[in-house]
Amino acid sequence: MAYRQTANVLRKLAEREDAILDAARAAAAEGGMAAVQIVPVARRAGIAAGTVYRYFPAKADLIAQFVASVSADELAAVRNAADAAPGPLSALAAVIVTFATRALSARRLAWAVIAEPVDADVDAARLAYRKALCTEIETRIRAAIGGGHLPEQDATLAAPAITGALLEGLLGPLAPETGSDPAQAREAVQTLALLALRSLGVVDAHARGLVAHAAMPPQ
Repeated sequence: MAYRQTANVLRKLAEREDAILDAARAAAAEGGMAAVQIVPVARRAGIAAGTVYRYFPAKADLIAQFVASVSADELAAVRNAADAAPGPLSALAAVIVTFATRALSARRLAWAVIAEPVDADVDAARLAYRKALCTEIETRIRAAIGGGHLPEQDATLAAPAITGALLEGLLGPLAPETGSDPAQAREAVQTLALLALRSLGVVDAHARGLVAHAAMPPQ
C-alpha cells in the first residue's frame, strides 16, 4: 500500500510539473520569452505561484527546464523524420524540412527558444538546443558524405552555416513574414531547404525531389 501511495504522489508531482511547463510553452508562444514569468505561468496552470516556486526556485530555473522540454520535443521530431527516411541524403533533407516546417508552424515559440534577444543567463540555457540541432545536421551531412551522396567537405563548417541560414531565414528579424498563409509557409520551407541542399553540392533536380518527398505527410 505504501508503494502505491508513493507512486501515486510521484505521478501527481510529474503531472503538475508538466502542467507548469505546458503553461510556460503557451505563454512563450503568445508573447515570447518575456511572457514566461512565474505568476502568469502559475495562473495559466491553475495553481498558486508558490507551488511553481516549489518546482522552480527562480524564473531562470523555469526557463531552463522549459527550453529543455521544447528542444527535446523538436529534436525528437527531426530525428524521427530522419530515421524514417530511406537513405542518408533523404534523412538530411528530412531534418531540414521537418525543423523548418515545425518552426514556422509555431514561429513565436521557436524564436523564443532559439534566437530572441534575452539576458545572458537565459541565452546560456538555450545554447544547448542550438548546438544539438547543429550536431544533428552535422551527423546527417557526414552520413551523406560517407555514403557518397555529397562531395567531400568540412561538415563542422557546413553544419553551423546551414543552421544559421535556417534560423535567420525562418525566424530572424529579416525573415519574410508568412503569417498564417500555409502556401507562403510551404514556399519558405522549400526555398530554404533547396538552398541548404544546393549549397552542400546536391544538383537542383535531385534537391527538388528530396525536398518534395520530405515535405510529404506521413502515411
